[in-house]
Amino acid sequence: MAEKIHPTAIVEAGAQLGADVEIGAYGFVGAGVTLGAGTRLHHHACVEGNTTLGGRCEIFPYACIGGKTQDLKYKGGNPGVRIGARNVFREYVTIHAATNDGDFTVVGDDNLLLAYTHVAHDCRLGSHIIASNSVGIAGHVIVEDRVVLGAVCGIHQFCRIGAFAMVSAYAKVVQDVPPYFIADGAPAEVRAINKVGLERNGFTAEQLDRVKQIHRTLYREGLNRSQALEKLAAHAQAASAEFQHIVTFARASERGLTPGGR
Repeated sequence: MAEKIHPTAIVEAGAQLGADVEIGAYGFVGAGVTLGAGTRLHHHACVEGNTTLGGRCEIFPYACIGGKTQDLKYKGGNPGVRIGARNVFREYVTIHAATNDGDFTVVGDDNLLLAYTHVAHDCRLGSHIIASNSVGIAGHVIVEDRVVLGAVCGIHQFCRIGAFAMVSAYAKVVQDVPPYFIADGAPAEVRAINKVGLERNGFTAEQLDRVKQIHRTLYREGLNRSQALEKLAAHAQAASAEFQHIVTFARASERGLTPGGR
């Protein structure tokens, strides 16, 4: 099957379209864009700049992917966006290019970004992420795999969201959210482990127990962060994937971990 391009769509010379690409009425594809096989742009969707999308992505009306960074430090050059396969970007989603020449905003595979979500310059999103309506992700944010972001939550620049975490609706994230936990509030606090999310992702009872022990050590025993990490590193199950991920994540934190709450 050949590309299916509506006669009102604009595809600039130089754009590269994979097999079976569909572009709806008044869609726009810029000269520096590469669209993977089977990708579909609905009517009025826009992909521009130095942007590559993998196969079978779907971009809904009025979404704009690859636009110029809003960072005032931008000095020119050709930064861009690199997006994997099978992502869905709903209405009015915006994903901006990186700031510095040769750098990229990166999005992995199988993500679902709902209406009005914004991904700013230089972010790095993993795979299997769900972002509800109107999520705001500021510059240089890292979101690991299988994170759920609630509607209208905001994530401060340079923060990190660990794998399998959940950020509640309307939360204001100003520090790193560790893997496996739920963060809620403004400013956000870690409230509990993401039990339902972990179960849905196939965590065993033994894995859930390890996550509970980690949460207790970090947030319920009155230890400071250094003491808690030392205790986790010396734990009998310190070699497990859950302990290793948390310790590595925490030690790499530059903004500090989101505090605990009840």
